[in-house]
Amino acid sequence: MAPAPERVEPRPAKSRGKRRAWDEVPRWHIYVPLSIYLLFTLIPFYWILLFALRPAGSTSLVPWPMTFDHFEKVWNERAFGTYFQNSVLVGVATLVMTTLVALAGGYALARFDFRIKKAFMLALLCTQFVPGALLLVPLFEIFANLRMINSLASVIIAETVFQLPLSMILISGFIRNVPYSLEEAAWVDGCNRFTAFRIVVLPLLRPGLIAVGSFAFVHAWNHFLFALMFLSDQSKQTIPVGLNTLMSADSVDLGALAAGGIIAAVPVVIVFAFIQKWLITGFSAGAVKG
Repeated sequence: MAPAPERVEPRPAKSRGKRRAWDEVPRWHIYVPLSIYLLFTLIPFYWILLFALRPAGSTSLVPWPMTFDHFEKVWNERAFGTYFQNSVLVGVATLVMTTLVALAGGYALARFDFRIKKAFMLALLCTQFVPGALLLVPLFEIFANLRMINSLASVIIAETVFQLPLSMILISGFIRNVPYSLEEAAWVDGCNRFTAFRIVVLPLLRPGLIAVGSFAFVHAWNHFLFALMFLSDQSKQTIPVGLNTLMSADSVDLGALAAGGIIAAVPVVIVFAFIQKWLITGFSAGAVKG
């Protein structure tokens, strides 16, 4: 008997998985717009570096021979060393005060119910529509009566007040994402409310606190109006006001101005380079892990 022919199994049809929309877009449709955007973003920074590093009077498009005379000039002759110290003090103090007060207020908004809670939240939101320039006159009157004009403390308090509403709203949202049952379990184990918050809730808020604190620091570092209005002595000015002194009605020292701009930008860039992971986590995933 002839052997039975082998049975050929039909080949399964190639499964066509659902392809995402961006998989069908040609790569150059993505890379070309991004390259153009990157070019327009980096060109201003290149010009700042060019003016800061090339000798005075040079028209070369390449910073060579490279010189650091502009940095030495603004740091020593223009007192940018003092401005830098004052800005660091104002930024760090604003960060600490804003974070601590917003943490306490955010916890109260997230965990307690009181009669005017909704009205208070609405008032916090409405304060975001008020420009900082409108606060100059009342704050100046208050600090003048308290004899705090021409003091770094006045700038720190003003920056903290300006940052608190948004910071409290953000932190209250992070605390709401932490299950209340975790605190209740800590109470059952013998912890009081403060200890339960410190041991259980606070570690989970780290991304949110870093996000809120970083924005408070950057805003205090870059803010110009409060330092200009409340500080009169040159030895107490901050970097934004110092940059303004490099420009006069008759001329502008572009090399010194570019060097001062780099000095002002480098600390912020370094801070964000180290905290970008926590910053993205804080604003995208909240404060809960798992």
